[in-house]
Amino acid sequence: MLKTFSIGGIHPADRKLSAGKSIEMLPLPKRVAVPIAQHIGAPAKPEVKKGDLVKTGQVIAKTGGFVSANIHSPVSGKVFKLDEVVDASGYRKPSIIIDVDGDEWDESIDRSETLNKDITLSSEDIIKKVGEMGIVGMGGATFPAHVKLSPPPGKKCDILIINGVECEPFLTSDHRVMLEKGDELIVGIRILMKALKVDKAVIGIENNKPDAIQHLKKLKSQESGIEVQPLKVQYPQGGEKQLIDAVIGRQVPSGKLPIEVGAVVHNVGTAYAIYEAVQKNKPLVERVVTVTGPGITKPGNFMTRIGTPVSQLIEATGGLPDNTGKVVGGGPMMGKALANLEVPVTKGSSGILILPHEEAHRKPVENCIRCSKCISACPMGLEPYLLMIESEKELLDRAESDNIMDCIECGSCSFTCPANRPLLDYIRLGKGKVGQIIRNRN
Repeated sequence: MLKTFSIGGIHPADRKLSAGKSIEMLPLPKRVAVPIAQHIGAPAKPEVKKGDLVKTGQVIAKTGGFVSANIHSPVSGKVFKLDEVVDASGYRKPSIIIDVDGDEWDESIDRSETLNKDITLSSEDIIKKVGEMGIVGMGGATFPAHVKLSPPPGKKCDILIINGVECEPFLTSDHRVMLEKGDELIVGIRILMKALKVDKAVIGIENNKPDAIQHLKKLKSQESGIEVQPLKVQYPQGGEKQLIDAVIGRQVPSGKLPIEVGAVVHNVGTAYAIYEAVQKNKPLVERVVTVTGPGITKPGNFMTRIGTPVSQLIEATGGLPDNTGKVVGGGPMMGKALANLEVPVTKGSSGILILPHEEAHRKPVENCIRCSKCISACPMGLEPYLLMIESEKELLDRAESDNIMDCIECGSCSFTCPANRPLLDYIRLGKGKVGQIIRNRN
């Protein structure tokens, strides 16, 4: 029997329309907008000014603290200006805008396709290199990777878990990385094992990706300590707490991080980026983005430079269909509708989903019928109907005591609600306010 996590979960239709589409190189845009905060933690501090010439891979903003990440130029050209640009959140964020001229890379970067298996750096030097190269969690959380590789004093990691689940409907960027960059991925996993000083790694992959499971099983057969674990298809198994539960049966306590149970989780995209950073000296300047939707002419997976406007990705798939109702950054469950199509691709951009009017339209909200489906579906064991009421009425002390901060914003509650209640919308609002209260208190 296939493993899965033990609390809640749902099974939306996969709709992986782009699963069979190989990764394509997206042409360079004429101009990029590179936000200086593409990660959890302190924004980076700009190192360039208007008129400066930059090369691809050059540092253009340096970390603003330990929990922060360097930003590198994804293109070569001239800095047009430093300004605020609307990002996927809908808010204006400080960004470095660069006019593209050619594609001249920093000379220190190895751009060859040659696989480099020899890991010569020490554990400490790997962590330092990962920090210098601006690597963050590419599954969407964008937590700086070097911080995850540095457990706090008294905490010990005994297992590395690689997240190849990609449980969001429609998204296939991780699937394609596993199929097309498998050799590099395995070396990346070995680099992570060396950095964490562990001798065991498990790659968790849902059973709807049999080709990726077989491919990685074949590649890891020569590697000791790396295991491929097929998992039952169950959303939101890509959440790190749910994945830890599914793979090793350990539950991360409320308010705690995975290291509390001796685990560190990294996404497959992150592991590939770490291979390139450590073995090729290549910073995180591009990533694979899925562009998909029911009415898209040519859904696909594109290797895209950070800062590229979403509009260019949409053009590459044949343009917006006439019946487009919504463009979503991410998947249908956890993604957010985009304010405009000039929003730049960032390190955390896994996909662009284009929904037709009939799917984008929200149904009328009705009264809660006390069916408890949202409670059954919640993978964190919360009571979403109650957290919505507390958020709506600003009963923030009660929301905090009812563990609103444990919500992983997976949307399982809203998906199951027969009354079409905007549970996640209100919980997100309440969570933001409670988080601010906690920060002020500390």
